[in-house]
Amino acid sequence: MPRVVNSHLCFFTLALAGSVGHAQGIPAAVPLPKVGACPSGYSTSGNYCTPGSSARFAVQKTGACPSGYSTSGAYCLAGSNARHAVPKAGSCPSGYSTSGDYCLSSK
Repeated sequence: MPRVVNSHLCFFTLALAGSVGHAQGIPAAVPLPKVGACPSGYSTSGNYCTPGSSARFAVQKTGACPSGYSTSGAYCLAGSNARHAVPKAGSCPSGYSTSGDYCLSSK
């Protein structure tokens, strides 16, 4: 499924850009590819879920949500102490550690 891999790469890039400089290390909410209903705080815009003003960072759900995240439909929403998470594809990048099917930032 090349489309899924490409959307994860796109999401990873957007998520990294959105998390840089965000207060207290909590990742910023970024647009997500739409899978079913959008997560809490997001609305549909074409084939994407776009964050509202009070939206929390979210990642597509793959298995159990990573540490610090809760389930919202087909997504995992970051809690107040969550670290940046990306779906795991092989080894985690430098500065990230494994949390189930995800890689979590060490910061």
